[in-house]
Amino acid sequence: MREARDTGAEDAVTRAIAGRRQWLRTAGAMAAAGAAGALGSRVWASGPLKPVKLAWNANAICLSAAPVAMARGIFEKHGLQVELVNFAGSTDQLLEAIATSKADAGVGMIHRWIKPLESGFDVKLVGSSHGGCSRLVGFEPAGVTELAKLKGRTIAVSDLNSPGKNFFAVLLAKAGIDPERDVAWRQFPGDMLGLAVEKGEAHAIADSDPNLLLIQRRTKGLVDIATNLSGEYAAKTCCVLGVSGAMVRNDRGTAAALTRAIVEASDFVADNPAETARIFSPYTKVPESELRAVLSTLTHRSHPVGTKLREEIEFYARDFKLVKVLKASTDPARFASHVFADVLA
Repeated sequence: MREARDTGAEDAVTRAIAGRRQWLRTAGAMAAAGAAGALGSRVWASGPLKPVKLAWNANAICLSAAPVAMARGIFEKHGLQVELVNFAGSTDQLLEAIATSKADAGVGMIHRWIKPLESGFDVKLVGSSHGGCSRLVGFEPAGVTELAKLKGRTIAVSDLNSPGKNFFAVLLAKAGIDPERDVAWRQFPGDMLGLAVEKGEAHAIADSDPNLLLIQRRTKGLVDIATNLSGEYAAKTCCVLGVSGAMVRNDRGTAAALTRAIVEASDFVADNPAETARIFSPYTKVPESELRAVLSTLTHRSHPVGTKLREEIEFYARDFKLVKVLKASTDPARFASHVFADVLA
């Protein structure tokens, strides 16, 4: 019965998108008031759709704005014919693909993108989607229930260059704990992080959801310590939209349309977590109920563009310089200005 219901819903969505496409191709230009923040009036497309290849990681529920924009016809509304490209390689490879126009744009976590962008890839950050994604949990039986208790302990991560490792290194430094000398970071396979703390090989875990949520639900004794929405980060963005420098220079209108579409899709995610979980479910084996739980922890209303986004990039650059992820010679303000483009101005 569930499969039949899902198929019927998908058919309804397909019919709705087909109808929307026909309407878009015959309608004249229209404006609709009420777009969020700095976006101004929403633009309704007319004429041929612009082809765009958008790279994303299909395992990441935090990037759900991309498939939502596809399923809900939001890309078409903004004049775009988007092809979603599942990219599971390294961030350097992703940015190289965008810089060399093998993909036109990509969405990903700013904590993973900042260091590679320092290397000079011709990619510009133009928009964002939400805040949240990463969490730090401690193992209560080991006495790790707050940041201060991590001194002298080991934190398990699935990747030593992960966004969680980078972000929580900053949080530890700001709490007076040296993230290089006072704690140890140890890499384990993602599905073995819970076992690592149970066996005493680590005393805390820094990872992203839904993986960490699933681990926490099957591992007794794991308690929340912090997230990348803790304290001064409560309103900060996490996942960003980057486009090729060539698009910014030669086709700014497409970059702007893509930015508007991702922001609109992010608002839809905020308002419709159940529908978002249904749309995303074909990309994962995680139950829809778990996907909804993760979505409830994300701030899809937090999607700065323009000057606000540039300021947040500079803020994170200062953070990463603090923990020596960025070079000592890197100027955060100059770096932010270089990797950012205000395509909506």
